[in-house]
Amino acid sequence: MSTITDSVDVHVPIHTAYNQWTQFEEFPNFMEGVEQITQIDSRHNHWITSVAGARREFDTEIVDQLPDERVAWRTVSGDVKQDGVVSFQRLDETLTRVHLAMIVEPTGMADKAADVVGIIDRRAKGDLRRFKQFIEERGGESGAWRGRIPPS
Repeated sequence: MSTITDSVDVHVPIHTAYNQWTQFEEFPNFMEGVEQITQIDSRHNHWITSVAGARREFDTEIVDQLPDERVAWRTVSGDVKQDGVVSFQRLDETLTRVHLAMIVEPTGMADKAADVVGIIDRRAKGDLRRFKQFIEERGGESGAWRGRIPPS
């Protein structure tokens, strides 16, 4: 099992960073190995990933979502096991700290080997850096969902 934590400061207002993060179907634009995400409803997403030639499908559930503060999730089906939260901190009017905390439980030999050599950790941290580049280059969010999902 791996715990991944990282933060990145993005040069956009907090509402812009948060709003973009709620656009799950846009994740393939900055997450390496994510082929497609289909948002099923306000709580559930279906993921298709391909990592080192291994294609995986799994479902996630949003377990806590508070606008401009956090989005927390867990996997609920498939052979990927993870829980995580992305939180947002306003540093000033145009600067936001985005913090990722995630627990990943590798399944299968390939995932366990990738975990041991740090590939999972580097990929998640790289995704956060690519999110920074994605949102800063756009200058604005592609959409927003500002609903509240209370902790379950």
